[in-house]
Amino acid sequence: MNGALNLYGDLFADLNRLQESFEQTFRPGSGGSIRALPRHTFPVINVGSTPEAIEVLALAPGVEPAELQVTIDKGLLVIAGERKNDGPAQGDNTAVYAQERFKGSFRRVISLPDDADPARINATCRDGMLRVTVPRREASKPRQISIN
Repeated sequence: MNGALNLYGDLFADLNRLQESFEQTFRPGSGGSIRALPRHTFPVINVGSTPEAIEVLALAPGVEPAELQVTIDKGLLVIAGERKNDGPAQGDNTAVYAQERFKGSFRRVISLPDDADPARINATCRDGMLRVTVPRREASKPRQISIN
């Protein structure tokens, strides 16, 4: 009888571990939250495409457009810059007990598809949102062929 109880004890422990695993995986905010990103992943980006272009949105609040650098080389779009410290002044009487806002240099690299046309890239920045539009090459766009 003791062996049977021990078996159930192990079974319940395994079920508890399985339940904790499911809760951790499906807990609200665990996967789709900005806090789920690795530390110092800044700026957060969204990449999308249309038949005409590839659109990259980088959310960089607190960064002046003049402090951003956007470069493209060998199919890689690089967004770099530096975010200044705008938190509480760390003086003799200030003790910082929580600091979640990233400060310092950053660099994000996005791989572009082969049909991207780097010669016609356009970048705009307004209210902390950088929008980079990379048109597709004309040769890669779908076109209608007339039949004679």
